[in-house]
Amino acid sequence: MTQKPSTEKLESALLQSIDPKEIADQSMRQTVEILLNLIEQLHSQVEDLEQENQKLRDEINRLKGEQGQPEIKGKKPRGFSNNYSSEKERKTPKKHDKGRKKENINIDREEILECEPEKLPPDAEFKGYEEVIVQDLKLSTDNILFRKQKYYSPSEKKTYLAQLPAGYSGEFGPGVKSLVISLYYGGNMTQGKLLELLEDLGISLSAGHLSHLLIQNHACFEAEKEEICSAGLASSPWQHLDQTSARVGGVNYTTNIICNPVYTVYTTTAHKDRLSVLKALQNGRELEFLLQPVTYELLSQFEVAQKWQDALQKLPQTVFFQSEFQRELEQHLPNLGSRVRSRILEAAAIACYQQSTEWPVVQTLVCDDAPQFKLLTDNLSLCWVHEGRHYKKLQPLVAYHQQLLEQFQDDFWDYYRQLLAYKEAPSAAMAEILLCEFEQLFGTESGYQQLDERKRLTKAKIAELLLVLDHPELPLHNNPAELGARTMVLRRNISYGTQTTQGTEAWDTFMSLVATTRKLGISFFEYIRDRIGETETIPSVAALIRELSASNPFGWSWQPES
Repeated sequence: MTQKPSTEKLESALLQSIDPKEIADQSMRQTVEILLNLIEQLHSQVEDLEQENQKLRDEINRLKGEQGQPEIKGKKPRGFSNNYSSEKERKTPKKHDKGRKKENINIDREEILECEPEKLPPDAEFKGYEEVIVQDLKLSTDNILFRKQKYYSPSEKKTYLAQLPAGYSGEFGPGVKSLVISLYYGGNMTQGKLLELLEDLGISLSAGHLSHLLIQNHACFEAEKEEICSAGLASSPWQHLDQTSARVGGVNYTTNIICNPVYTVYTTTAHKDRLSVLKALQNGRELEFLLQPVTYELLSQFEVAQKWQDALQKLPQTVFFQSEFQRELEQHLPNLGSRVRSRILEAAAIACYQQSTEWPVVQTLVCDDAPQFKLLTDNLSLCWVHEGRHYKKLQPLVAYHQQLLEQFQDDFWDYYRQLLAYKEAPSAAMAEILLCEFEQLFGTESGYQQLDERKRLTKAKIAELLLVLDHPELPLHNNPAELGARTMVLRRNISYGTQTTQGTEAWDTFMSLVATTRKLGISFFEYIRDRIGETETIPSVAALIRELSASNPFGWSWQPES
């Protein structure tokens, strides 16, 4: 006897088979579309309420001293999933060309291997050599007992002592210092594993001294990081920007990643608001605040009441440091609410930053559409990959809506590839075509309400998403900054976080140096050894950035026509 399908299965099958396009009657078709969208809306609400309900149940159980529902990862669902990556859709397959690794291997010595004469036949003739490159390392101690000459002058009552060679300050030489810094920051080793490795190599080093080597007495590296930041910001009118969370002494902080093709700089701040981003854009320098007409223009955009703007105009219209500006506000505007105070601080800081002559000012940020990135610079260039993720997150229940979403995503990434082609060969005619296609792609309604609402939000960002039509050298995505953030996340997963401000500054400094030297094709280990040993064989990194940006301008469309 055949078992009848359940009512629920019949309803699901019926729901998945509905296609409004096949309904001839227009009013009936519109009614069905409305009902399908209502089903999607209710389905989303039910899922959200179920998740919230489960969280509340778990919290109640926790308060009772019990355990919540265990988190068990199930099998990957068919069809739509929570994978928001767009790598497959937007990438065009390219033929893989395996390079020759021997070209990049430095030969340290040559050795001729001779055949054993007794094993050769009498008629053997010499035909030259067959070359084989074998890579190897020498890891051994080089412990030195320095006998420093000492002289005493009775007339001056002063002792003269011979100096240690460069890099040999303290109990450890440049080899040990370079190795631990390279493996910790460049190789993501933990301090515990570093101690084990050094012990295996015959180096006696305490955990406290290792921590000291990693985070203290690095003024020269901090100075070079600041030079890199200044040169990098000046190398291009546009910069990538992203943020990721950080932990300092068990407290949540934010790490800001600023980069372009020739450098990457990390700056950790206590918050992730506009003031923190401005501080990161100036390498952590103390913020300054300016009251001038541009400040009041920003306050109007922030919708700050006119009475507060009038009160601010009675203050000295000049530059303040943060502590001075805070005192002025407390003295003359004591009734400010926290929100209005924040907007005033942001407007004054942005106005001062945009008119700065002492530090390179970024004209365009390539980033996502987070609110703290807005209004800091003249323009924003939004990331198309981020925008595509919004559509990836849609999870339609109805098969008809799934088809509409799949078709739109295909069109979305086809349009993205057209923008890539435009970047290679920009023209006014092609820019006009792409502008019209944007309007059509995001302005045409599909009938799937959640998709159409998302498209309207994208269409509102047309100026930020299509800034590339005016400046074709702009990247279409923010992947370089995201990869920089991922590197810091990996560092955080390995070592959790820092305990002190000094440790945080060391992380920012050396992670910046790791990323920048690798972008420039410099060995981070050789760079560290050069700086510690003071051999001066590797030039200033900032000078290399300036040289590269001069020969390959990353902002050619901003340059005035000659």
